[in-house]
Amino acid sequence: MASGSVRGWALCTASLLNFAFVFISGADFIRFVSFRAIYHNITGETTLCRDSIPWSEALQDSSVLTSLLVDLGLLVLFTTQHSLLAWSPVKQVLQSVFGSLNRTAYCFTTALALQILMRYWQPVTGAPCLWSVHHAPWNIWFPLLCFTLHFLCWAIICSILMMFDYPELLGIKQVYYECLGLGDPLSEESPAARRLLSHLRHPVCVELGVVLWLLPALSLDRLLLAGTLSAYLALAHSLDGDDLSYLCVQVSSRMQLFAAPQQQK
Repeated sequence: MASGSVRGWALCTASLLNFAFVFISGADFIRFVSFRAIYHNITGETTLCRDSIPWSEALQDSSVLTSLLVDLGLLVLFTTQHSLLAWSPVKQVLQSVFGSLNRTAYCFTTALALQILMRYWQPVTGAPCLWSVHHAPWNIWFPLLCFTLHFLCWAIICSILMMFDYPELLGIKQVYYECLGLGDPLSEESPAARRLLSHLRHPVCVELGVVLWLLPALSLDRLLLAGTLSAYLALAHSLDGDDLSYLCVQVSSRMQLFAAPQQQK
């Protein structure tokens, strides 16, 4: 009995520590990919690029090429981790090793890879911007517009993650069910719901795409980041007609649920 209690506390501690690490990494990612990029451009006079240098010279600069190679390596590291650990044979091995902490281990390694990417990312400052809004009055209004839209996109992303059962996505629910002897939480979901989750683990493609591309200035390293992550998001799901039909039914039922209290009034 005591050993079971200790094991339960250990599982809960590991799950909660992982949740804190993932939450902090998510906040760092928002700062890295969104607000830091806008802050550097809030006056319209970005220091991220050198528009006076011609492209022919910039693409021969060793510092530019080195930075791009480092950034590409970091992106390969992140996408490889994110894909390899989601591959069925690897998932089965991890399940046999970690048990209910399988999803926790996946989220932890994802957050760790993301932290490495953000910490060692090399901005390319020796090349021109692909675009830069620096003429009045748009040098003031466009960064503010970007900030507003980024804020709305992140709010939508957080709302969607809450609707997509974030305790299960982060591995908390698996540990909770293990401690109570309830088995796998996904076993309680309908076949249609399990099918949807297997096809769509990134329910924020459109909003993240806006955040990646809508900026007052687009530097060469940001083009690499936005292009790689956009392509990865586009290839990371395999939705079909059955999944979309299930999503429509779920959205319709939730809308009716929200409308019911209003009708009673």
